[in-house]
Amino acid sequence: MLEHLFRKVHACYTESPNGALLEDFAAWLISAGYARPTACRHVRGLKEALDRMGAARLDCDTGVSERFLSQAFSSASLQGTRCAVVRFLTVRRLLVREPSPDPFSSLLDRYRRHLSEVRGLTSATLEQHIATAKSLLAHALPTDAPLHALSTAAVERFVITEARRIKRQTLQHVVARLRAFLRFCFDQGEVQERLDIIDAPRTYRGELPPRALAWPLVQRLLRSIDRSNRLGWRDYTILHLMAHYGLRPSEIITLSFGSIDWENKSLHVKQCKTRSDLILPLADQTLRILRHYLRRGRPGGKYPELFLRASTPVGPLTHYAIGDLYQKRAGQSGLPLQGTSSYCLRHSFAMRLLDRGVGVKVIGDLMGHRTLESTCVYLRLQTEALREVALSLPKATIGIEEDAR
Repeated sequence: MLEHLFRKVHACYTESPNGALLEDFAAWLISAGYARPTACRHVRGLKEALDRMGAARLDCDTGVSERFLSQAFSSASLQGTRCAVVRFLTVRRLLVREPSPDPFSSLLDRYRRHLSEVRGLTSATLEQHIATAKSLLAHALPTDAPLHALSTAAVERFVITEARRIKRQTLQHVVARLRAFLRFCFDQGEVQERLDIIDAPRTYRGELPPRALAWPLVQRLLRSIDRSNRLGWRDYTILHLMAHYGLRPSEIITLSFGSIDWENKSLHVKQCKTRSDLILPLADQTLRILRHYLRRGRPGGKYPELFLRASTPVGPLTHYAIGDLYQKRAGQSGLPLQGTSSYCLRHSFAMRLLDRGVGVKVIGDLMGHRTLESTCVYLRLQTEALREVALSLPKATIGIEEDAR
């Protein structure tokens, strides 16, 4: 692989003390989907870092320590290469992770097992609980203070600090995770008093303004996307599916070649949130957009997912990337979309169906909701709808006005 990447100067790489490691690293980069120029840059960066350290042949049988990598890649220009090397060593099981100096690591490990084995939480929810616990321990306890020094006042100060930076709806989830962690600490005898009695903020159904965008505004956003390149076709297709079919970001990233039934003109959607499957009919316009995207916008590769990253290494998108690409396209459009998110397209889909006279139950089925209450969140009344249901005021007669005087 080194001869393929460095046709003229491959000897200085293959004949170096760590030539075998560089060869393995180069082969991994290409197999992981890195473009050839990027792979050359990372191999060159790894050799440069090893030469700077004056390292003879690394003993890969014992692994490579994180401390060695921090010293070798201290230059800011090599941080991208360092991330690639860490991924490579992790896949090859050659990275030696040093024990964390965190005094609460043992407690957090036990709490992690409790969340997984006793409560049966998914990995994503589990990590949110752990992150909240770490944040509490880092900000509510003095440096090097033991856990039993945690007090009700310190927990309250932490909640007040969180309330200043996040919404009340989000703070409800934070308080719930704090209660669970502090209850676990009390049950395990780590704290001597009950600290999990925390008031959660009040929220009210329908208190937030409607998030749905006007349908003409959604169409203008889609038309504003430049489709002269692959990235434009990918983003246009993603936002089209979200606006016309109400798909969640988590559902977009799971779509694959097998999700499209070209013969029956349908789309098979795996709903991660409800763990159910949904079959949606595809319009002819959507089928044409998907064909154009597959021919002009999607890079080749071994991955079955429909939508891939534009930067190397090539791979499936994450649901965070969907939000980022929406913000990018909304900013480029010049339209009044400040403060909106990709989920507004899902709300627009629901409101468009309601305006066309589709029943709430059918809308809920198309959106993959289990209850009508979930669907009603998307169908908050607009001002025009309020005008239509308002009763006209009766006209007062002259005699009544005189009696009132």
